[in-house]
Amino acid sequence: MTEKREYKADYPDKTLYIPGPTEVRDDVIEVMCEPMFGHRMDRMTDLYTTIVEDTKEFLGTDNEVVILTGSGTEFWEASTLNLVDENILVPTCGSFSERHANVAERLGKNVDRLEYEWGQAIKPEDIREELEESDKQYDVVATVMNESSTGVRNPIEEIGDVVAEYPDTYFVVDAVSSLGGDYVDIDEHNIDVIFASSQKAFAMPPGLAICVVSDDAYERELEKDSASWYGGFQRTIDYYERKGQTHSTPAIPIMLAYRKQMKHMLEEGHEARSERHREMAEYVREWADEHFDMFPEEGYESQTVACIENTQGIDVAETIETVNEEYDMAFSNGYGSQLGEKTFRIGHMGEHDLESIKELTDAIEDVADL
Repeated sequence: MTEKREYKADYPDKTLYIPGPTEVRDDVIEVMCEPMFGHRMDRMTDLYTTIVEDTKEFLGTDNEVVILTGSGTEFWEASTLNLVDENILVPTCGSFSERHANVAERLGKNVDRLEYEWGQAIKPEDIREELEESDKQYDVVATVMNESSTGVRNPIEEIGDVVAEYPDTYFVVDAVSSLGGDYVDIDEHNIDVIFASSQKAFAMPPGLAICVVSDDAYERELEKDSASWYGGFQRTIDYYERKGQTHSTPAIPIMLAYRKQMKHMLEEGHEARSERHREMAEYVREWADEHFDMFPEEGYESQTVACIENTQGIDVAETIETVNEEYDMAFSNGYGSQLGEKTFRIGHMGEHDLESIKELTDAIEDVADL
């Protein structure tokens, strides 16, 4: 039985280079201390309509945006309930894509996996072959954009173009660890649903799930006999159109933080923000190639999370602990039992830049004696 461990007030500050949560600006944290107000007041309408419309502007989408209190993974469940009657195709190439398939199975859907070795990327031509040759009608193809367990960035744009050839199949993208730090043209590539979490590349406190929904996905839900209650597209979008608010009580302080950070993101711009992340990713890849190897398939490396193969056989756990204690920096081991000591991961997302990433790699070099 788990024993209580009392939370203290004197923990040392750590700079976060994990795959999320990531660093949050001081002014974004500070606005969470504004006095509380009611979630049905006009002030809430001002706040919620601001963050929704600013998100549309930042992402450059004409689709609907839903922002709910919860983890981005809420929309694994919601999109499955809202769009899938029977069959869903889930290409799996790591822990999180596999978990998406598990969620659909728990919801009673027929799940076909298109399985790849961990570290390999999903190929659009394989999706086309599966859609053409299967005797099933797939309601949804569900793909992870950024498989943070392996550091793979899947080509969702090309996959979306393939799925567009099948008008009765909807395309759902888990972009939890990449949206906001890796540019994607949502409307151009037939993405019906794409969702993320506030604590990743958006560089906000944890607690909000962001979802972009196409008109086709909204209409699809209207045709169904059942859908998600909390994350239902009709319920959330219609309530926003009528009231400019969320249907249920939201985490107001985090939405205040969201508003502040989204203004910073708009000032930087979507493409410029993506370019900054690309520069960090390229630097880490060059550093990894010098001292180790990258784990992902070449040409499909993530722009927000580097997964580095431990070719030198360093003690990953000890290195992480020592960097944490001596430099007050936190990075991550490989994900789960498969990759725990075989890889380690660096989150280069959010408000990090080349200078701050170099501080971490210098610390790793020092501790691991590279």
